[in-house]
Amino acid sequence: MALHGGRSCNSAPALPNRYARAVTKAPALTVRKITREAHLAAIADRPSVSFLQTPAWAQVKRDWKAESIGWFDGDTIVGCALVLYRQAPKVRRYLAYVPEGPAIDWESAAKDGDLSRWLEPLIAHVKEYGAFGLRMGPGVVARIWQNTTLKAALADGTVKRLRDVPADETTEIGDAVARQLRDAGWRPPPDGDGFAAGQPRYVFQLPLDTDAEDDVLRGFNQLWRRNIKKADKSGVVVSYGDVDDLPAFHELYTETAGRDGFTPRPLSYFRGMWEAMRTESPDRLRLYLAHHEGDLVAATTMVRVGTHAWYSYGASSTAKRDVRGSNAVQWRMIRDALADGCDVYDLRGITDTLDEADPHAGLIRFKLGTGGRAVEYVGEWDLPISKLLYSAFDLYMKRRS
Repeated sequence: MALHGGRSCNSAPALPNRYARAVTKAPALTVRKITREAHLAAIADRPSVSFLQTPAWAQVKRDWKAESIGWFDGDTIVGCALVLYRQAPKVRRYLAYVPEGPAIDWESAAKDGDLSRWLEPLIAHVKEYGAFGLRMGPGVVARIWQNTTLKAALADGTVKRLRDVPADETTEIGDAVARQLRDAGWRPPPDGDGFAAGQPRYVFQLPLDTDAEDDVLRGFNQLWRRNIKKADKSGVVVSYGDVDDLPAFHELYTETAGRDGFTPRPLSYFRGMWEAMRTESPDRLRLYLAHHEGDLVAATTMVRVGTHAWYSYGASSTAKRDVRGSNAVQWRMIRDALADGCDVYDLRGITDTLDEADPHAGLIRFKLGTGGRAVEYVGEWDLPISKLLYSAFDLYMKRRS
């Protein structure tokens, strides 16, 4: 299964550097604003892009200005991106942000050895808009840790960070992209604790490289399989929800936030997300509800773009946890992703911690039960266009947080 953002290779043997600078340069590319329709068509030409790179996401992030842009080779669109702009205080200058993007051919760009062919026209475009800085999160995989490796690291007890565990796979494209970005003056992602302010660098993914549900189920650990059976025997029923069910979902989500210690998003956010994403495509966003004897015990949302499905938001009740509604609803989403022809079910962010004393370690253990693997992306990278304004804005955002 080809991971979103690049082809992976085993890190053990010495490999030839296929990403050295090419002798012959390709023709120059241009970047310009495109219509919503052109953006959707460009997305449809790819197996998948991040849902944060869809036109609908611009409507979800209403507190940012946004535009769809395309890379052109002559008159042909060869890449696309959703660019979000946040205005700096008191001046008409902006931080430009491309979350989990842009959607370009990163592998070819890295192989050519000249990312500047793609990035320089992007920088020029956002600079013309008034950007003092540019942040992006290339959908390029850097490293992969398989399930057995993660279990062994957790059992070891002496290893506290995922970054310190030798990866089962690395990618040449990840190394090449990171190297070229550093050489071009981009700032690499920080090795901070917990979840970063932007998009997660570490995620947990379940490859769906089979057509049979039983094959996927056999990859689950014994506890997950037992919990799925218990939910079924207890009479947990998982169904689709609609816009009228969002208040019930949000009530459960708020309960979960209070229990787990995070700040919940308002109901209006989910209403806006539902309207924007479902209007763009009826299957872009689904709401799942798990009931037991009429009581809502778990609820989740799943996003899909092409062959990639994401577990987005989840909630569960404190009461009736013994009926295992959370396992039941996850299994239903995985089965739906399989039926939709997806090649990966993405359980989204995990932290770098393997320390059992850290509460985030429990999240990794829960996701490990699916038989999936941890994936590290190259992370988000910053380019200060105006160093003075960028530094001032960075300080302002740190003080706000």
